[in-house]
Amino acid sequence: MNSTKMTRWFVSLLIGVAILAIVWSYSVSTMPSTQISISQLAQQIRDDKVAEIVVNGDGRSVTITYTSDETQPATAQISGVTSLEELLSSYGIGQEDYQDGQPTITYEQPSSWGNWLNVIGIFLPAILIIGFIFLVFRQAQGNNNQALSFGKSRARMFTGDHPTITFADVAGAEEAKEELEEVVEFLKEPEKFVSFGARIPKGVLMIGSPGTGKTLLAKAVSGEAGVPFFSIAGSEFVEMFVGVGASRVRDLFEQAKRNSPCIIFIDEIDAVGRQRGAGLGGSHDEREQTLNQILVEMDGFGTDTHVIILAATNRPDILDPALMRPGRFDRRVVIDKPDYKGREAIFKVHIRGKPISSNVNVAVLARATPGFVGADIENTVNEAALLAARRNIKSIGMAEFHEAIERVQLGPERKSRVITSEEREIIAYHEAGHAIVSHFLPAALPLRKVTIVPRGMGLGLTWYLEDDTILPNKTHMLAQIASLLGGRVAEQIVFGEITSGASNDLQRVTQLARSMVTQLGMSDELGPRVYGQKQEMVFLGREISEQRDYSDAIAEKIDEEVRQIIDEQYTRATEILTGYRKKLDLISRHLLERETLDAEEFVALIEGETLSPPSSGNQTPPTTPKTSLEGESRSESDWKKPPSLDLPPSPTPA
Repeated sequence: MNSTKMTRWFVSLLIGVAILAIVWSYSVSTMPSTQISISQLAQQIRDDKVAEIVVNGDGRSVTITYTSDETQPATAQISGVTSLEELLSSYGIGQEDYQDGQPTITYEQPSSWGNWLNVIGIFLPAILIIGFIFLVFRQAQGNNNQALSFGKSRARMFTGDHPTITFADVAGAEEAKEELEEVVEFLKEPEKFVSFGARIPKGVLMIGSPGTGKTLLAKAVSGEAGVPFFSIAGSEFVEMFVGVGASRVRDLFEQAKRNSPCIIFIDEIDAVGRQRGAGLGGSHDEREQTLNQILVEMDGFGTDTHVIILAATNRPDILDPALMRPGRFDRRVVIDKPDYKGREAIFKVHIRGKPISSNVNVAVLARATPGFVGADIENTVNEAALLAARRNIKSIGMAEFHEAIERVQLGPERKSRVITSEEREIIAYHEAGHAIVSHFLPAALPLRKVTIVPRGMGLGLTWYLEDDTILPNKTHMLAQIASLLGGRVAEQIVFGEITSGASNDLQRVTQLARSMVTQLGMSDELGPRVYGQKQEMVFLGREISEQRDYSDAIAEKIDEEVRQIIDEQYTRATEILTGYRKKLDLISRHLLERETLDAEEFVALIEGETLSPPSSGNQTPPTTPKTSLEGESRSESDWKKPPSLDLPPSPTPA
């Protein structure tokens, strides 16, 4: 019988005894009785009214049966008297009063149960108190007590006998898997490395953006190695009591050493691993004490055990240098956002076991989700499954996946939002301006969809098919600025005034242009230099200010360069939209009719083709053009150019 069953049995026994004693005490106390004196009893005997007297076993009460067959329990003053006859004789009851056999006096034997219950009733409070103290201290020895086990580790241990996640369930991070496979091999065959004098890294730090699969990889390592796996979050070490975090660290490593070889996984280690000496919390800061204990356990005396520490963070820049040095976290595994091949593999993992339609092209889905990480893809597949179930269809098709991607990226459609006809027309021209400018700029991103249906916080949307380019050049960035300004330019050309709809566009344009001048060295006049140093707080982890390491004269030149870049692209967008004004009206009119135009429909309108009437119901949207999906480069000859125009100077953007 284990300790849990023994505890339950002991508690049940105490409760049962307490209930029995309470019931017995209540039954005795509530027994109907009449107080009668000995003199009254003697007078009733003289009057021949009493037929029988039964003295109860405890000697403190009698039951009187009268000649009228009436029985009455009574409490007589007989305590301490060995014989009722002797007591009655002192009140003048002689042998002559017992003639004809009345009254008869009978003595009952005392019950042992009553005596025991009396004893239990006396000692029951003490028994309950002792039992409660015993249970409290017994629970305090375990790890599940929250009241008295402050210093115990709260890590969850998994044996690894029945793994649920292996490397086959992880995709899109092949290099990271290769690094961690070596850790698994060491845990399975440590002699192979020891024979060569090699030392396996004591700590492996996994670095990556949120949702890239750091925790999933740690679970896969545990499943592949088949060894005990201790999982804990960095925030679970720290409490308001001084020394608790360090005590939990010691307890965690003691458990790990007893179960060696094993793995300790600390998620979000930046919660306790931030740089020390920041001046917050004083010299006895609880977080610093916890970090000091981690440093000692990882690389101190007596650490020659097969315990490998995996840690995950998305802020390696704020970790303490002592934690990052060789001997502690020897190896850093970077888990970056997957490219389109990685996304394709991740899609295949998450659609496994789901009813997928035959028209689903995983390669198209991977191309349509640039910037997605594993968590985003999992959410997309789940949204597609929910849409299919909501529509009562048997399998998940491309239509559900396309809509799921839009919901994850942009939010659900808000068709119920009330928009006036004038505002709807402004939105249509605004989005058409974005789309036309980007279409006629070779370096701009290819269009995927343009819609005036509100999604998320936006009233309309021009959606581009982004690629996995990690080194955009100056030409691409200028084309992006011109495309962002296309909506405001269209409003100015058509309506003669502007609205607040371009506020977010102007914010992105200003930020992009200033970044080109001050951070990327793309200014011809200021040259390849970085202007301004960003300052970050260690404990905040956010940019709070920018230190100006340049003069006021340079600041004026920076403002002039930013203004010049924006003005040039504003003029560029104005020339395109003025030259293709008829196309602008055409796209806007179709947006007002159809609300949404995908890439093929947009290109067909630009090339003068007639669109088929919009169909009702949920139809599978056409895929993006092959050129966009396969990421082929577009040359200047592939695009139409606006006619040469002699325009007056463009208006200065507000």
